Amino acid sequence: MSDAPSARTAAAPNAATATTPPGGALPSLRFGYGTNGLADLRLDDALSLLADLGYDGVGLTLDHMHLDPLAPGLAARTRRVAQRLDALGLGVTVETGARYVLDPRRKHGPSLLDPDPEDRSRRTDLLARAVQVAADLGAHAVHCFSGTVPEGTGTDTAWKRLAESLAPVLDAAASAGIPLAVEPEPGHLLATLADFHHLRRALGDPELLGLTLDIGHCQCLEPLSPADCVRAAAPWLRHVQIEDMRRGVHEHLPFGEGEIDFPPVLAALAATGYQGLTVVELPRHSHAGPHFAAHSLPFLRHAERTAATAPPGTAPPGTAEAFQQTAPPHGAPSTAPEGSSR
Repeated sequence: MSDAPSARTAAAPNAATATTPPGGALPSLRFGYGTNGLADLRLDDALSLLADLGYDGVGLTLDHMHLDPLAPGLAARTRRVAQRLDALGLGVTVETGARYVLDPRRKHGPSLLDPDPEDRSRRTDLLARAVQVAADLGAHAVHCFSGTVPEGTGTDTAWKRLAESLAPVLDAAASAGIPLAVEPEPGHLLATLADFHHLRRALGDPELLGLTLDIGHCQCLEPLSPADCVRAAAPWLRHVQIEDMRRGVHEHLPFGEGEIDFPPVLAALAATGYQGLTVVELPRHSHAGPHFAAHSLPFLRHAERTAATAPPGTAPPGTAEAFQQTAPPHGAPSTAPEGSSR
């Protein structure tokens, strides 16, 4: 894809570069919506919808219906999408959670943990290709996840495979200057913030290795509250996904249908200086994607305004109770009823 010039300038990966507006007010967050929740729309129609609704950007999942990463002419197609994003004023994060883009019969297969090295290489190659797409789009990060541990594979072996599989992707990320943002997924090898730090240390803390924080996953199984997860993750935060969720149940829910107190979460995000996209993640609601896209942004903006006007040190009812709940055991079946991922 070297013939596709970068049409946009990627955002600086270091959130600490953000500036605070005059008067001490926190900077506004930049909200996006994931195309995996608009899978029934053509990509151009999805982008136009999000721009019309007032979103700041898009979480673009590379899939057979949206900028297919394996079809011919990727460089030219990417260039056209970059031009469209510019015309609409949309930022972008490249996401790689397509269910069947590599294997039409195996959800999220092959993964970075597969026993067959050739299969692992296929996933590595896809992620490296996603890095190039991200560079050509001016994306601020590339999202990925580990995958579930294959049956019969020991944990130590799985971690070794993950580190080895990601090494060439990180090389590509370093060459392109695009952060790789690994997402902890309930039920996966890398399921928690603690697991992210395990991987980071195993790889020698590479500069371009960052974190995708899914706010719902924090509610699902982290020992900290979602707001405290944001604060703990801040130095490595490169991408954020957001939806509602209940404790111990990995089910992405529309806002208001779960248990999350959103004003303190958004206040924590703003306070860190995070300037990447915060992307609504509702992949199981594509059948009504335009409806949920239309209703999600006003909810988030209202929660953001509520956070800005709340007295310091206060939180809505229920935050303390959520914080005091104990996380389910690591990898507990109750955390992943949706399968290996979304």
